[in-house]
Amino acid sequence: MKYIDPSKQSQRENYRLLTSTVIPRPIAFVTSQNEAGTVNAAPFSFFNVVASSPPLIAISVGRRDGKTVKDTGKNILTNQEFVVHIVDEAMIQQVDDAAAEFPSNVSEVEQVGLTLTESKIVSVPSIQEAKVRMECRLHKAVPLGLDDRFSTDLLIGEVVMFHIADEIYEDGCVLSQKFLPIGRLGGTEYHHIGHIFSVRKQN
Repeated sequence: MKYIDPSKQSQRENYRLLTSTVIPRPIAFVTSQNEAGTVNAAPFSFFNVVASSPPLIAISVGRRDGKTVKDTGKNILTNQEFVVHIVDEAMIQQVDDAAAEFPSNVSEVEQVGLTLTESKIVSVPSIQEAKVRMECRLHKAVPLGLDDRFSTDLLIGEVVMFHIADEIYEDGCVLSQKFLPIGRLGGTEYHHIGHIFSVRKQN
């Protein structure tokens, strides 16, 4: 057994260890909008469900160089709205391309060939190609770091509208084998759903 003290490692070493250990992670492809109206889009795998009543999800947005709030974080903190899209196999190449560095006034959505569509409730547009979309309003923002040197923003959003494609929805659930979501592994690796099994609950 290997024992590793994270306080003895660099931030990069801890990042590599965490992201190769906590796997697979779902990917949130997040659209947000700046004050000039530009729609930014970026993927985040530090993402998960927080609560169901109200429905809350959270993304962790690391700051650039450990101090500067990234476009997604800045936009969400400013206008309090965003849209989370769950990434599937059909979108993965465009999503990966959108992770590149673009100027704040350039929309990643247009650059990677995806299509914007109007959301139902929030002002931030959604991505038409996504089979699962969640319109969100910011519930709480928590800056995280050491000794008041914040390096990450934990953004908790309340889902105010779900969009689910008809072909993957049945009896109140998304059918995972029809949806084929992509998960993030360590390094440059991704994961797709393979063998699915159930474990019988004991009485």
